[in-house]
Amino acid sequence: MSEEIKNEEEKVVETPATAAEAPAETPAETVAEPAVETPSEPAQPAVSETQPQIIVQKERGFSHYVGFALLCVLCIVFYFIPGIAISFAINQIPGVNLGAVAAWALSAIFSVIAWVIFKLKIKGFKKSFYFYIGLCVVVFVLLIAIEVLTENYNVFSSIFGMLMGAA
Repeated sequence: MSEEIKNEEEKVVETPATAAEAPAETPAETVAEPAVETPSEPAQPAVSETQPQIIVQKERGFSHYVGFALLCVLCIVFYFIPGIAISFAINQIPGVNLGAVAAWALSAIFSVIAWVIFKLKIKGFKKSFYFYIGLCVVVFVLLIAIEVLTENYNVFSSIFGMLMGAA
């Protein structure tokens, strides 16, 4: 910061005022006479020198970081939604109760396998990624449809419970 101030001080070139340019006036004369500018010369644009820019950055509050963390978690969950749906289907089999670690591990494995299948079948990383995101959207819409159509079956609360380790 101090180097920037020194650099700015070096850039400022002061020219001493000569007696011919600025006649000495008393404060009484300055007040008595109103300043009248004559438009004898056209206005010339000021010489633009590169001046340092000051960027004012606002401090971010706690809610900013909480919101960012929530968005990160939601993105991860959305990426793993096909695997989560498969793990949820496995968890609904009578006698099978997945813990939180097992549910997340199976969800990640199933999602990566689904993405690899898209990668192998569709040439190009970008195109396969778009198709996988499309699959994620379709699975999410299907889960919403199941939630809405079956009133007694709470899909999202059951999935949340499975991923958090609730029995």
